[in-house]
Amino acid sequence: MSAVINVTDDTFAQEVKEEKNIPVLVDFWAGWCAPCRMIAPVLDAIAQEYEGRLKVCKVDVDKNSKTSAEYGIMSIPTLVIFKDGEEKERLIGVQSQENLKKVIDNYL
Repeated sequence: MSAVINVTDDTFAQEVKEEKNIPVLVDFWAGWCAPCRMIAPVLDAIAQEYEGRLKVCKVDVDKNSKTSAEYGIMSIPTLVIFKDGEEKERLIGVQSQENLKKVIDNYL
């Protein structure tokens, strides 16, 4: 069972930017954010369904301001898809599992 990986300012480059084998979905979130908590089960399901084909990571914007600022995160949740270390697509707000899968499938 694949789990969502918690990423920090210190581990972002290794877990996301240096990942060359599979796309990475990054959830920029915060613990106080109700929509962020709403999308968490969707991301857990996506991580399981796409195990081995997609890496799912979470960045807590309150604890990792350097990475959040680097990517200009102004609203949360913000979901960013990276492929070969580069940002490819950005979704802001709660997404349905079906919509998220359609977007992810474009990068597999």
